[in-house]
Amino acid sequence: MTGIERSRTVAVIGAGTMGQGIAQVALLAGHHVLLYDAAPGRAGTGVGEVTARVERLVAKGRLDHAEAAAATARIGAAAELAELSGAGLVIEAVVEDVTAKQELFRALEAVVPADCLLATNTSSLSVTELGAVLRHPDRFLGLHFFNPAPLLPLVEVVSGAATAPAAADRAVETVLGWGKTPVRCADTPGFIVNRIARPFYAEAFAVLEERGADPATIDAVLRESGGFRMGPFELTDLIGQDVNEAVTRSVWESFFRSPKFLPSLAQRRLVQSGRLGRKSGSGWYAHGPGEPAPEPHTAAPEEAPAEVTVVGDLGPAAALVELMEEAGVKVERVGTGGPYIQLPGEGQLVLADGKTSVEFTDVVYFDLALDYRGAGRIALSASEDTGERTLAEAVGLFQKLGKKVSVIGDVPGMIVARTVAMLIDLAADAVAKGAASRADIDTAMRLGVNYPLGPGEWHDRLGPDWAYDLLHHLDERCPGGRYAPSLALFRLGYAGDGTAEAEEEGDGA
Repeated sequence: MTGIERSRTVAVIGAGTMGQGIAQVALLAGHHVLLYDAAPGRAGTGVGEVTARVERLVAKGRLDHAEAAAATARIGAAAELAELSGAGLVIEAVVEDVTAKQELFRALEAVVPADCLLATNTSSLSVTELGAVLRHPDRFLGLHFFNPAPLLPLVEVVSGAATAPAAADRAVETVLGWGKTPVRCADTPGFIVNRIARPFYAEAFAVLEERGADPATIDAVLRESGGFRMGPFELTDLIGQDVNEAVTRSVWESFFRSPKFLPSLAQRRLVQSGRLGRKSGSGWYAHGPGEPAPEPHTAAPEEAPAEVTVVGDLGPAAALVELMEEAGVKVERVGTGGPYIQLPGEGQLVLADGKTSVEFTDVVYFDLALDYRGAGRIALSASEDTGERTLAEAVGLFQKLGKKVSVIGDVPGMIVARTVAMLIDLAADAVAKGAASRADIDTAMRLGVNYPLGPGEWHDRLGPDWAYDLLHHLDERCPGGRYAPSLALFRLGYAGDGTAEAEEEGDGA
């Protein structure tokens, strides 16, 4: 299967920012491009904007004059839909309204040739529903570009219930030919990125609502320990709280109000108050002129213990043993029991597992890190019953390893660990239900939202049972279904020769 031939015109409907970006991508890939907009004069303005963008690429040395001149000669504005009669592909990027899009595609179907692919750039509406009004919905599909389209490499290729496999194949080849990275997905709410990404925001908001930590601290922990490019509070301030909450609410409603996608009351109040983020001057943070950058909680210096005992296999945190020895901390190893780090004052350091410190005598939990050697910050949690000496020794130990330390409340699963576990679970469920392949989900999350690892890659790194066990514990402490691990995640434990904790405790009897 080949993509749309370079000799065929690509038409873009909607001359706003996204439409202009898609037009630029197709134009620089060698197509003739027609830009259409229902608003008088808007298409012509859009052509001018695209031309200016191409000329800026020349000024930056990314395109030579001859290429730019040839490209700008291939773009034009269409005054009527009838002018798109020779198009090989039409991509719509208009208002997110089902009726408006359906009316547009009805009109297009009467104009374009039989072999023309019809595509919507929708990020939230059902591709199946949009195409249901067409006489030939088999050639209709979603091509969801990410903004800014010329810069971001990911394109979700979404097949509706009636989309022909050949149409999806042709769209994939076209996207590849344009220098983009396509991922295939079924027509499910949120597609890949907006579906799988929900816990990145939701778990941070939940920790805030549980009074576990403030936004600046949560953001810092996810960046400096989890390896994420931005924290969820700063990112939603950038996106717009109203936009982010609308996507969350849409996915929640589309999944019949599943607790897995429950919106945040704290974010709802933010939107209701008009604090929408950078565009309104305030959101989770203040963004006015001269406003200082928010500071995360960072623990004061404490003395590190001279020696510790590592009991059992620390699993995902095994690198800490070598780091402690390199830092001059004497480490004694005990092969059975645990896993935990025994501190001199008899307290224990335990990797976040979905339980709480208050359940135990003198336990401090530490959060998951993408890379304990490279992490710049580690979060610790303790209950009111945790001894002062134990907490001080835990803080001092990680400071000895060169880490900043943020002490948060006694929140089960902490910050990074519960976020990653939920990402793994949603991805496993999506794969099991045919929404997308594991490889495409990993690609989408790395390229679409700059995650350090895809959920499948996290799962491989952390082990077959890790996410299941953590969510199983979380579900016991926070019942209601949000943290109930999926059947797909349970099965992954067996596929990886893991031992599901639920079976050990008799839940499978």
